Amino acid sequence: MMRIGHGYDVHAFAVGRRLVLGGVEIPYDKGLLGHSDADVLCHAVSDALLGAAALGDIGGHFPDTDSAFHQADSLQLLQRVVGLLNQKGYCVANVDATLILQRPKIAPHVPAMRRNLAQALRVAVNAVSVKATTTEELGWEGRGEGVAAHAVALIEREGR
Repeated sequence: MMRIGHGYDVHAFAVGRRLVLGGVEIPYDKGLLGHSDADVLCHAVSDALLGAAALGDIGGHFPDTDSAFHQADSLQLLQRVVGLLNQKGYCVANVDATLILQRPKIAPHVPAMRRNLAQALRVAVNAVSVKATTTEELGWEGRGEGVAAHAVALIEREGR
């Protein structure tokens, strides 16, 4: 049995924060605001996986009201999501994600993001796609106010 899930997340830029996407720290004058490290890519992938398994969302599992998740490493949270899937008998087949931001350019960082995500998901790198697009300076992403991410995940019953 195969199941598909979609995830979406958004975080605003903030001065004095690190910019972490897909577990990669990217040099930039701003980072993303959030309770955890605000890795919008990992959050969208986590929600896609949780949605595929009908296990709720990342906020339900790792609420921002819980101090245990303050400054949490989102790659580690993603690994925990994969553990939840495994407990339900699922494994990740593949993930396709898109970052939406005007700047900074992330193309040089995509290979490292794919490797980090693949390791957390327990899949081969060729099962993880990470893309980025701008909004041609339209909307809040285009004004450089933050970053959005969409992800689609396919999971399947283990042992197929």
